[in-house]
Amino acid sequence: MARTKRKANPVKPAPVQEASRQHIYQTGGYIRLSVEDSGKPGADTVENQKEMVRGYIENQPDMELYRMYCDNGQTGTDFERPEFERLMQDVRAGKVDCIVVKDLSRFGRNYRETGNYLERIFPFLGIRFVAVSDHFDTLGAERGSDGYIIPLKNIINEVYSKDISRKSGSAMAVKQRNGEFIGTWAAYGYQKRADDPHRIEPDADTAPVVQMIFGWRASGMSYTKITRQLNGAGIPSPSRYHYLKGDAVCGRYADAVWRTPMVKKILSNEVYLGHMVQGRKRGSFYEGKKQQKIPKSDWVIVRNTHEPIVDEGVFLKVQKMAQEQKAAYQENLGKYDGLGKTENILRGLVFCADCKRPLVRYKSVYRKGAKVNYSYICPSHMDNPDSCPNKHVPEKKMLEILWDVLKNQIKLAEEMTEQMHQSHVLAQTASRDIAIKQEDAAMQALKRAQMLYDSLYPMYAEDKVLTEQEYLQMKQTYQMQIHKAEGRLEAVRAEKQSLLLQEKRNPWLEACMGFTGEAGLTAEMAKALISRVEVGEYNRLTVTLCYQDEYKCLAEFLNGAGKEMPA
Repeated sequence: MARTKRKANPVKPAPVQEASRQHIYQTGGYIRLSVEDSGKPGADTVENQKEMVRGYIENQPDMELYRMYCDNGQTGTDFERPEFERLMQDVRAGKVDCIVVKDLSRFGRNYRETGNYLERIFPFLGIRFVAVSDHFDTLGAERGSDGYIIPLKNIINEVYSKDISRKSGSAMAVKQRNGEFIGTWAAYGYQKRADDPHRIEPDADTAPVVQMIFGWRASGMSYTKITRQLNGAGIPSPSRYHYLKGDAVCGRYADAVWRTPMVKKILSNEVYLGHMVQGRKRGSFYEGKKQQKIPKSDWVIVRNTHEPIVDEGVFLKVQKMAQEQKAAYQENLGKYDGLGKTENILRGLVFCADCKRPLVRYKSVYRKGAKVNYSYICPSHMDNPDSCPNKHVPEKKMLEILWDVLKNQIKLAEEMTEQMHQSHVLAQTASRDIAIKQEDAAMQALKRAQMLYDSLYPMYAEDKVLTEQEYLQMKQTYQMQIHKAEGRLEAVRAEKQSLLLQEKRNPWLEACMGFTGEAGLTAEMAKALISRVEVGEYNRLTVTLCYQDEYKCLAEFLNGAGKEMPA
């Protein structure tokens, strides 16, 4: 039977059904803004989008808000966004079955990827999608030979985005060469002029802080001590200062503190001499180029564009100190190589239990260069002692503790291997072959059901072989078949896993047994058996090992076989 097209595509709830039969959609509201929310009245702000999306959901009798997902300052030209990925995780977990956005451009400006979600991914997952301002709702959307009548708008969104990128890029380049400021925030110590946002002037609140930083450095104070002085005096860091002023609403800025790289950046910025320095990074969406750092020789520097806040003599003295320090560092490279070098075998494994930052492996030379030691320290405590308790663990001590832990794991693995041999729990070859065949059959059944399910939509939307009613009925049937096949496959794999455990193919067992006979901790062993090491207050270590679930599974199996579990 031929299907008739609808002439309108309004955003409206599904037809009213009996209360007992009406499906209530668990709805995720998705918000995106391509630049940090300025909070200016009338702007397309995060709060404006939230209000519209939340209001729409509250007025729909078949929707219930599950949660809001907000990507502030994220581009719409791709889908690599933290909150969008979180939304899709909840979708795949079955927690969300409806998504509401303000309009399609908030969802994405890349027409291929946006179309892929609307035409393939969302229908496959059974997700309803609503774009409020565009009057688009997949529950009652008009469809054509290419699916929903929406791809053209997605193309326009992307073309518009690329056109804006090209035009704004060339316009911004002209402004940079003219010495006009084009950034979101002026450099710390300055603010945009009220009468001309492309010009900057000293900020009465922060300019004295910049002068103080330069003064401290010129007097010989180290970068680390300057950072501590700023944090100790309770002076807000640049990002926290903007947060307190209301220029930025991103929560991660609320408790941001001064860090040493931030101080170094301020002390090397020529903007404080009255020169406009821009173009340190460059990217181009319309050319498909991601943002990347630009060599200093290619920066756009226009002299004498605004009032300086640092004396040139002080600035040059600070730059000379930095050059001398760098030269001294380069000269000292290799100076103590005669003492021997040791590999950082715990690289990427050791973290602070409080601030969660990776601990830094710190090298110290003492006894007039006769001996070298390594320790792990917390960078947050170094920047601001009040922000995080002190951690200072000698590497030698940490390696000894970890070796004791892993040595016990390896010994435990040897004992459990012996128990397995003694209890004769190795699976018979025939049983193993049966399990493998059962898994193959279950996998084929699942693939067949998925293939049939995937073929439905093209048969309905493109080939017009199926009516809408036939499509929905067959979709439900194949979903049930997929669910049944997945259950069967899970049961078969559980049975097979039990046999594999008996055959000593347990990942924990294999990993541990690969290091029998070792006399000490190695980098390979650490990466294979340690998931994470956290150092807490008073240098207390918490070690998280790999394969703990596999160990418990094997231990339970042996215990179930009537064997005493190892201590």
